[in-house]
Amino acid sequence: MALTGRAALIAALGSVPIGIWDPGWTGILAVNAPLAAACACDFALAAPVRRLGLTRSGDTSARLGETADVTLTVTNPSGRPLRARLRDAWPPSSWRPGTETTASRHSLTVPAGERRRVTTRLRPTRRGDRHADRVTIRSYGPLGLLTRQGTHRVPWTVRVLPPFASRKHLPSKLSRLRELDGRTSVLTRGEGTEFDSLREYVPGDDTRSIDWRATARHSTVAVRTWRPERDRHILLVLDTGRTSAGRVGDAPRLDAAMDAALLLAALASRAGDRVDLLAYDRRVRALLQGRTAGDVLPSLVNAMATLEPELVETDARGLTATALRSAPRRSLIVLFTTLDAAPIEEGLLPVLPQLTQRHTVLVASVADPHVARMAEARGHTDAVYEAAAAAQAQSERRHVADQLRRRGVTVVDATPDELPPALADAYLELKATGRL
Repeated sequence: MALTGRAALIAALGSVPIGIWDPGWTGILAVNAPLAAACACDFALAAPVRRLGLTRSGDTSARLGETADVTLTVTNPSGRPLRARLRDAWPPSSWRPGTETTASRHSLTVPAGERRRVTTRLRPTRRGDRHADRVTIRSYGPLGLLTRQGTHRVPWTVRVLPPFASRKHLPSKLSRLRELDGRTSVLTRGEGTEFDSLREYVPGDDTRSIDWRATARHSTVAVRTWRPERDRHILLVLDTGRTSAGRVGDAPRLDAAMDAALLLAALASRAGDRVDLLAYDRRVRALLQGRTAGDVLPSLVNAMATLEPELVETDARGLTATALRSAPRRSLIVLFTTLDAAPIEEGLLPVLPQLTQRHTVLVASVADPHVARMAEARGHTDAVYEAAAAAQAQSERRHVADQLRRRGVTVVDATPDELPPALADAYLELKATGRL
């Protein structure tokens, strides 16, 4: 039960003439007694809140940056019409800052025995699961003086998926993949190490690809076409330790690594390879195995949605052991981690031979574009010191990358926008040279 602003305004306006003409208890009762009676009648005529039936429907998932519409159906079983203000509460990250008030509050009128729907439009600003909180309803009487108020629990969950912004690079990488397969109308043979088929010679073909036996059996010159190896195993390993929590631009490093991993998974599944996922810091945060080519991308996106960086040091030995168990046969292991000196030199390098002796290892790291801008800054004393610090940081990253390369590891170090296409190019290069 709550008084409305209208009741307070009437009481205030009524007290002014009473204070002038007849101050005292008699005058106060002359104003407030009728107002109290009107409030009691208004309260009695307001539809009861606790008897209302509420159900939800609508979207259960949305990509980060997109909208999700959740519909709330309000059923009024009473014999009085419902005039109400409704607040559909969700976590603050379900909307952009400053838009929660207008997005979560609704006005509705439900005649007796009927139902009405209101839609809450969410625009989440973070990945993960967003759970609906309480629905608060304030029911007004016909005079709008006194209200009934109550809350209902109406569970609903919207999973906010990674945005996959690097999807725009997929068509160009698939075009390159078709060139490797020899399925495009270019004057070069398909690259790779597996024989695919024979076709008629066209001017510009590499003469070393001519199959002389097939040519002798036919009236035209036949050339061999090649394709990269298929049905290879790729294990994507996300380091979810403390270094993945560092923010690069507006998002954590982990989010940029996920975007690159999704592009690589989409490309590899189209190339006929099998893709698995492992997320690890000191324990397994996510493990996805055995998905079909058509199901791998939705499964990866769903598994990555709830991953968050953990503020603990990554256990490199545990990560290596888990990766080896997840990839019992020769595979391409793509490790998304930092190139900071301490975690690599003290954690990864001592156990790296266990991976490289059985698998092809590729390390993908997210570089901070702000460091590159600092390295180019000049003009005043502070800028020069910042440039020196940035140059030292870049030198340390190059030194760590060189140590990994000397141990047979392919290293891709790029900014969040450049990492997905660079990683896809590195995968295609490995595939073209038969190193998978």
